[in-house]
Amino acid sequence: MSMEQLENEAMKLPPEERERLGVKLLSSVDRGLGFEAEWAKEIDRRIQGLEDGSAKSIPGDDVFREALDRVK
Repeated sequence: MSMEQLENEAMKLPPEERERLGVKLLSSVDRGLGFEAEWAKEIDRRIQGLEDGSAKSIPGDDVFREALDRVK
């Protein structure tokens, strides 16, 4: 089965099963890639932005709605 076929089949799953599959796939990726330090810096930067008011938060429902609109 090609990657495209696999993706198409996975997209036919109900949302809960796609989420479970996504988590399982992500957890199977080698964690030794060294991204942890960079993510920690980005998290700190975002928290600082929220605390000092230079960034705004967006409700999760709005984020997910926009993301779904982009993939449709």
